[in-house]
Amino acid sequence: MITATHVVVYADDPEQARAFVRDVLEMANVDIHGGWLIFQLPPAELGVHPAGEGSPGGHHELFLMCDDIDRTVAELTAKGADFSVPISTERFGRLTRMRIPGGGEIGLYQPSHPTAYGLER
Repeated sequence: MITATHVVVYADDPEQARAFVRDVLEMANVDIHGGWLIFQLPPAELGVHPAGEGSPGGHHELFLMCDDIDRTVAELTAKGADFSVPISTERFGRLTRMRIPGGGEIGLYQPSHPTAYGLER
């Protein structure tokens, strides 16, 4: 079912941000095309925090990754998951969005490009 997490960080200067992650944080990566690096992350955990006054600002997106989005959507729907948009096919993969009760939406994503989550350090 879910195979990994893909975290998106938006940067005003993405080349500088990628260089920092690659050279300073020394994260392994794959180049999916022309210097567009996808980084391997360490194991992660997820905390659900209250929104509203006093919460940090900014834009964040979380995508759960899978290897077969049709099967995964069917399995999750059977368990009560609600998807807000149909599966779409983009140049980088297939994706949809899943509603999290009381917590907005997260993406579900089947990449068509090389991934970084299985890289060895």
